[in-house]
Amino acid sequence: MEERGDQLITGAFTFGAILVGSYQIGAVKIADETKRLLRSVVSEVIPFTIETADHYARIRGTLGPPPADAIHLASAAQAGTDLFITNDKNLIGKLVPGIQFIAP
Repeated sequence: MEERGDQLITGAFTFGAILVGSYQIGAVKIADETKRLLRSVVSEVIPFTIETADHYARIRGTLGPPPADAIHLASAAQAGTDLFITNDKNLIGKLVPGIQFIAP
């Protein structure tokens, strides 16, 4: 990844999705450590802006994925992502303006 000059980016929503479990069990220190680790590997965190909201609405309106998936896709589209990596088989291969490839 580094040899090719790739960057790992994610939307701010991803941080929230990852931290839920720690907060559910009251593990604030684990949440803090998780945030620190994420910040150390993520090159850029995409905020949810009005433009991202527009991407979200277009994606939900045309492709119909669940809201959380649409937020992730909208953040990637806003950033002009080359490759969106997912484990969600329902998203693989979808065509989303602003994302070149969605792959496993």
